[in-house]
Formats: sequence, C-alpha cells, structure tokens
Amino acid sequence: QLQASGGGLVQPGGSLRLPCTASGATMNYLTVAWFRQAPGKEREGVSYKGSRGGSTYYRNSVKGRFTISKDNAKSAVYLQMNSLESEDTAVYYCAARRNNLIASAWSDPRQWEYWGRGTLVTVSS
Repeated sequence: QLQASGGGLVQPGGSLRLPCTASGATMNYLTVAWFRQAPGKEREGVSYKGSRGGSTYYRNSVKGRFTISKDNAKSAVYLQMNSLESEDTAVYYCAARRNNLIASAWSDPRQWEYWGRGTLVTVSS
C-alpha cells in the first residue's frame, strides 16, 4: 500500500515536501512516480524515478523546481516542490510499479499498478 501526505496551503514561491510511504514492499525494487490532478483536468505525470539506479524524469513545467528522491531504508519516496506556482494546485498522488518504463511511457497513468490516496496541494496567496 502507498500513502501520500504533506499537502496543504502554501503561498506562491513557497515550498512543500510530499512524502509517500510504501508498506509491504521494498522501495528499492519499485519504480515510483508522482502524478497530479487539478479540478476538471486529467491526471498528469509530474516526476518519475526508476528502481535500482533507473532514470529520473520530470514534466517540463516542473523541471528545476521539483525534485524526486527515494529513501529505500524508510520505504519512502519524496517530492520536494520549490518555487510553487498557482498552476501547481492539484491533488498529488504517488504511484508504483514493479518494472521501469521508457521516457515516452512513464507519464501515462494506465502504466501504473499501485496508487496511493492523494494529498491536496493548494498554492494561493
């Protein structure tokens, strides 16, 4: 099971760190990603991190602002979000699967086997 947390209200330009923990699985062997879904919009991939030294990907709009990381000892994956913008407002979800994906496939929600409950991030002054 996956559990995301850490959402909340933050002002534009602020930062948040979202943790996602995995129970019953070893994070080192999981490929993980963060997705988000804004009201009235489709779910979109935010960031991806492959297992066992696999690749890291970001959607263009968050490059340089967001960082994905894994802590295998804690079975956790994190999304550090800096310089937040109003357009980042959404429910954020963590996802996992057992095998790595190529760059053109990771952002498709249909490719992911496991999903956590989302956490709401609101960027507003």
